[in-house]
Amino acid sequence: MNFLGNLLWLVFGGFLAALGYFFGGPILSFTIIGIPFGLQCFKIGGLVLWPFGAKVITRNSSGGCLSLLCNTIWILTGGLYTAFIHVIFGLLLFITVIDIPFGRQHFKLAELSLTPFGKDVVYQ
Repeated sequence: MNFLGNLLWLVFGGFLAALGYFFGGPILSFTIIGIPFGLQCFKIGGLVLWPFGAKVITRNSSGGCLSLLCNTIWILTGGLYTAFIHVIFGLLLFITVIDIPFGRQHFKLAELSLTPFGKDVVYQ
């Protein structure tokens, strides 16, 4: 069932959304300071490509102050906007019953795109 969900997700916009993250990752990685932020774009892009069957977990050793600082910078420079867009799409997809699984994936993406540092994506 996860394969079918992921296939439908890719066909109906997931591939284009992932391209946005995969395009932003190298741009953010041009500077040494931006490399960690570029890596987070790649992590989110991977989840956007294949969201069904994946789970976002918080690491026990989340990085402490550095993770908090990076998440704060991330939120202020576009993370809040990205998470807001995923929440809006999730709510729109919840309007019809058949799209509820896709809406749930957008809420999962909103969680990761708001604070990606200190979180991992685990495929079941």
